[in-house]
Amino acid sequence: MFIEISELERHPVDFKEELAAGTLDLGPDLLQSGNLSANGRAQLVEEHQGKHRTIKDIRINGQLFSQVEATCARCLEPVIQDVARPFDLLYRPLGTDAGEHERSVAVSEAEISYYEGEGILLEDVLREQVLLALPLRAVCREDCRGLCAHCGKNLNIEQCSCTASADDTRWAALKDLKEKLQH
Repeated sequence: MFIEISELERHPVDFKEELAAGTLDLGPDLLQSGNLSANGRAQLVEEHQGKHRTIKDIRINGQLFSQVEATCARCLEPVIQDVARPFDLLYRPLGTDAGEHERSVAVSEAEISYYEGEGILLEDVLREQVLLALPLRAVCREDCRGLCAHCGKNLNIEQCSCTASADDTRWAALKDLKEKLQH
């Protein structure tokens, strides 16, 4: 759905979107595994800067629900994560703030994004919100034991028969230093 400035000038746009699983491209490591449901409202917010300058911002608020499949950071098994996120976003025309002198950014301005052209694609907004709702590293469960560093077996499924090497060559220099300090 494309939200156009010309339509927002006439009236706010209410939306209720259903995107089938796999519709959103979340990158190579994530898959939209469930349908995405989103509803909300887009409206035009006119911001007056000085006597003769009016900026047409787009405010989009609503909520979304979906499921995303990621890979466990420890054992590399698939992890299904539920995503439920309310959002209240402000988009300003690209280039509006260009050319201004360097200044500190207020907390309210840190939440501003930018759009280009005559509107904004709702799918892009939803993709961004799904990605922001996910943790940096997915873990299948809190007590995930991961993979064996030597043979690569999933330690959640089976115990490997590898013997832990007593000496790790990466620590050899520190071990030598410790021995010198003790003597």
